[in-house]
Amino acid sequence: MIVRVLGEGQYELADALAERLNAHDTALTAALEAGDEAAFRTSLHAMLETVRGQGAAVPDEVLVPSDVVLPQGDATLEDVQAMLGDEGLVPG
Repeated sequence: MIVRVLGEGQYELADALAERLNAHDTALTAALEAGDEAAFRTSLHAMLETVRGQGAAVPDEVLVPSDVVLPQGDATLEDVQAMLGDEGLVPG
């Protein structure tokens, strides 16, 4: 799975990490719906750390489509709400 972090780049993650990303996505969506800034920050940070820590950076010169697009770490509640689809940030 290829995950793009806006303003940062792409990472290749093992498909087995999809469940972990979905769990972070569920927590992030709940925080957004509640307007809970602290929970939102915690969830977004955890999601991005999973991608950065478990993924392998895709070289900038390699062009591949992204399966998932995540906001940058300093995104606001409003920024992320604008990105949400029916399935959250992570489809599936």
